[in-house]
Amino acid sequence: MGTAKFILAGAAAITVLASSAFADDMTGMVTSINRLNSTISIQQTQKGTVGGSAGGAGALQQYKAKDAAMLDAVHAGDRVTYTATDSDGSRTLTKLQKQ
Repeated sequence: MGTAKFILAGAAAITVLASSAFADDMTGMVTSINRLNSTISIQQTQKGTVGGSAGGAGALQQYKAKDAAMLDAVHAGDRVTYTATDSDGSRTLTKLQKQ
């Protein structure tokens, strides 16, 4: 029983560390906003030039806004810096700033 608790505690610690890894500031371009559902789609731009393509475009991700008011300042086509967390398979936008 003690071993099982130790394994579960280790798994919980790894989960916390992994979710904080997604909390870094990222940059991207807003592709769409759904203000009724408080969701936003952002095309992530790659940082640096190592392994980057000429366009520098990364994956298109959809996020749920932590606060619906944060979507009022941005529009499709805007370049933004943002911070997001991934918990329980749901991506949540915690910070959004227009560049």
